[in-house]
Amino acid sequence: STAVQASAALPGLFPPVEIQGRYYVDGALIKTLHASVALRDGAELVLCVNPLVPFDSELAERRDHKSRHSVNHLVEGGLPVVLSQTFRAIIHSRMKVGMDRYRHLHPGVDVVLFEPTRDDADMFFANVFSYSSRKKLCEHAYQRTRQDLYRRRHELAPILERHGISLNLAVLRDHERSLLTHEEGIPQGSTERALEIALEDLGHWLKQKRGA
Repeated sequence: STAVQASAALPGLFPPVEIQGRYYVDGALIKTLHASVALRDGAELVLCVNPLVPFDSELAERRDHKSRHSVNHLVEGGLPVVLSQTFRAIIHSRMKVGMDRYRHLHPGVDVVLFEPTRDDADMFFANVFSYSSRKKLCEHAYQRTRQDLYRRRHELAPILERHGISLNLAVLRDHERSLLTHEEGIPQGSTERALEIALEDLGHWLKQKRGA
């Protein structure tokens, strides 16, 4: 829809979208997190998810020499990659200021942030217009989130316990657990296939529009 298109309109990457005579861009340019809405309504635990983290290519190279992403310096990725990194740096910096402000204004509230690590190349270079890539990205995010929860278990356990929530460590340690397990060996249905084709066509069309 037009509203979704406007919500993803990052200047330099996508043009502003006109709606009823006014032009709109991605709201993240003004405010990254809107936790204040929940806090004003009396929320005692707010879980924030931020997927826009600046990418550290040197750190990624040191940790994963076999990564399929070979951009050692982001400038090699061209203008879209540089702009993406710039926006992420601005948004992330502003978000950290906002998080500190939330903690100061609402000292009795637990605000917990979840985000990718700075060396997560799969998240940074993901093609969100590819349906098949989305499934892989969901699986990747699921596995990384479980790893993050387990790594931060000593920090998160007492916070979550205050709100009647506990971490299932057996699930977090289960290396066989997967979002895609139930899809293995099951023929792809006609509806799913039609959706995949439509999204792939949309991806090709958007690439052509950007290249025009």
